[in-house]
Amino acid sequence: MSNILRKHRIAALLSAAIVAVPLSVPVILGTNAAHAATTATAAAGSVSGIVAPGGSFAPIVSADKPAVVTITTTMKAQNVASDDNSPFDEQFRQFFGQQGIPMPRHMPQQRQAPRTEALGSGFVVTADGYIVTNNHVIDNAIDIKVTLDDGTEVPAKLVGADPKSDLAVIKINAPKPLATIAWGDSDKLNAGDQILAIGNPFGIGTTVTAGIVSARGRDLHSGPYDDFIQIDAPINHGNSGGPLVDLEGKVVGINTAIYSPNGGSVGVGFAIPSDQAQKVVAKLMKDGTIEHGFIGVQIQPVTADVASAIGLDRPEGALVANVNDDTPASKAGIQTGDVITALGGQAIKSPRDLSRMVADLTPGAKEGLTVWRQGQSRTLSITVGGNEPNQQQASADNGDKSTQGAQRVPTIGIGLADLTPDIREALNLQRRENGAVIESVAPDKPAADAGLQPGDIIVSINQQPVKSAKEAKAAVAEAGKSGRKSVLLLIQRGENQTFVAVPFSIG
Repeated sequence: MSNILRKHRIAALLSAAIVAVPLSVPVILGTNAAHAATTATAAAGSVSGIVAPGGSFAPIVSADKPAVVTITTTMKAQNVASDDNSPFDEQFRQFFGQQGIPMPRHMPQQRQAPRTEALGSGFVVTADGYIVTNNHVIDNAIDIKVTLDDGTEVPAKLVGADPKSDLAVIKINAPKPLATIAWGDSDKLNAGDQILAIGNPFGIGTTVTAGIVSARGRDLHSGPYDDFIQIDAPINHGNSGGPLVDLEGKVVGINTAIYSPNGGSVGVGFAIPSDQAQKVVAKLMKDGTIEHGFIGVQIQPVTADVASAIGLDRPEGALVANVNDDTPASKAGIQTGDVITALGGQAIKSPRDLSRMVADLTPGAKEGLTVWRQGQSRTLSITVGGNEPNQQQASADNGDKSTQGAQRVPTIGIGLADLTPDIREALNLQRRENGAVIESVAPDKPAADAGLQPGDIIVSINQQPVKSAKEAKAAVAEAGKSGRKSVLLLIQRGENQTFVAVPFSIG
């Protein structure tokens, strides 16, 4: 077996064995009702240091607290280990770069009881009993019970849920007209604005905590709607689905997640903005479900180096790293290497812009789509689909040192080799797949800094396919002569493709 094949297989084993351990553990805000008694003393709720108009938040609490409810769900034990093991939490784990996160020490492991209960919060939006909460609060529930602020317990039914936005609507037959909370305008929030969080942490009863907006627009890589409000108001397990209100007493967010080393509040929480949630809730109340658009591409940001390599004036848009077969994107003629700059006449400045716009589109809708390809802008027409493929991110392992027999490309620091039958077999490549395999990466060159690794396949260079090491070397050399500061490589690593802009070495 050649050196590169041995190194590739060893690297694969190492990457599978090593698991990064973060400084803190992100968790979804729920709790197990049976565990609440032993953890009640851990609940945080100080409002010291916060100065409200008139010196007190009491008028806001008096108006809003009657509309906040506790939601208890019963589910089969095999579906739920604890509220921290929700499907939504998996995406928070990906945000922190972990293959797996241990349960917080004070939370119970999965039990073998026939059924288990979980606890969350919600708030009433209509007097006849429509209630908003998080999807992960009611996910997999076989029974839902709502406890009103006055202690009345009533059964609830699920109206609709949307895992992508982590929102859900449930309905109770109200024994009397219920107190409600009005929606506010989250777009008016600024860092430093005062807010209140209301919910039932650890099952100890409705609790109010105060703080400020720490930041806007946080992206946790959990889905296309990532635009979280970061807050420092103490929120804990059981606060999920509870309202975040402003000084007018209106809902500006829905408390959803915390960032914590131990499962309790350390002052870093996240809420879904009301302007986003209100639209989803309205659709769920009307139709019970939401169909999200889908076009079938893997995308990545356009960095300054990428923009320089392909001749874009500014680093904006969404770079297409891969087009899935038999999808709306492939049928519309979108190609790997295109930069999507507009959809439906709206400018795309980042991959998140595109993800959100596509998710908001109705399946079957026809939209104009503008791409930057080979130095010029082109307009395509695409019919939006309604399915969602799984997307994976490439790892970022370090590259190996040089090996013998490689063709040197000193301008960026890689050694290349042709795809021989042995290499194709080792990398599980089909015969129709072409390119040049990276056999070595110089540790002090730009390619190493860009994260290239031995075993990576260069599929194209500056959006031009390459079929051999010789073609790849010539293409890099030609890019260097063009006066551009970097070269754009399409790299295949395992089943994933991604673009990497590699600056040329100076001197």
